[in-house]
Amino acid sequence: MTKTAWVFPGQGSQAIGMGIDLFDLPEATIKFEQAEQILGWSIPELCQHPEDKVSRTLYTQPCLYTIESILADLVRSRGQQPDFVAGHSLGEYVALYAAGVFDFETGLRLVKQRAELMDQASDGMMAALLGFNQEQLEQQLQQTPDVVLANDNNAGQVVISGTPAAVETVLSQVKAKRAVKLNVSGAFHSPLMAPAAAAFQTALDEIVFNAAQVPVLSNVDPTPSVDAAVLKTRLSQQMTSSVRWREISLRLPEEGVSRVVEIGPGKVLTGVIKRTCPSLTLENIGSVAELPLL
Repeated sequence: MTKTAWVFPGQGSQAIGMGIDLFDLPEATIKFEQAEQILGWSIPELCQHPEDKVSRTLYTQPCLYTIESILADLVRSRGQQPDFVAGHSLGEYVALYAAGVFDFETGLRLVKQRAELMDQASDGMMAALLGFNQEQLEQQLQQTPDVVLANDNNAGQVVISGTPAAVETVLSQVKAKRAVKLNVSGAFHSPLMAPAAAAFQTALDEIVFNAAQVPVLSNVDPTPSVDAAVLKTRLSQQMTSSVRWREISLRLPEEGVSRVVEIGPGKVLTGVIKRTCPSLTLENIGSVAELPLL
């Protein structure tokens, strides 16, 4: 029997107009209304704003969480279920929602606070490296204080995070086919996020997590778990720790997964997974047109 994993993308997958074909669906409208009560602004309006407001961290994360949650519900309503779930950074919150760890509104309140804290972060920089020398990068990261590996996406694509001076130092010393400085407000997934993570912990402590209905592979630990306490601890570590996506990708076939469905806008994760695990069947559901038939 085919085992399927649902994976959910994070910041970087957003685009103006995302979710537009969901805005008039009755089952989606309910969640958009719930979201507006919590956020104080309209996701459909924000996603269509011509000034690309959806790419500001403050708005990106709640928009992605809501749209991906709606898509996951729609996929499930068509009779499909995952055997495992995982999400990249912000996407882990959707994975936990899809696994029944918390309800939609609880997750959105957490995401709202996370987005506000991360949007206020400053004095940090992130940069993506593609086609680099792994040994050279590891050596430079060890030698350079205040910069870490933030996203280990696959063997040919990583993101580093730290102070601007430290990130610039690594970029100047490591040969790469391409290096791109990311348009983000802070050094996400690094120890520099510790003050934001401490503030966020207060909100997290108040939330009761349920045991997951399907195993979750977390960013900070790709070992599948359904234990509520374990999943909560992992989430509390996420803001300051690396996203170990390459290890998550490798773990999926080890667990017998042969089919991976990326639920959300864009095709970032399937593209990343393809390089690590080319034998997996990869699918994308980012719109109503791509939903499975009833």
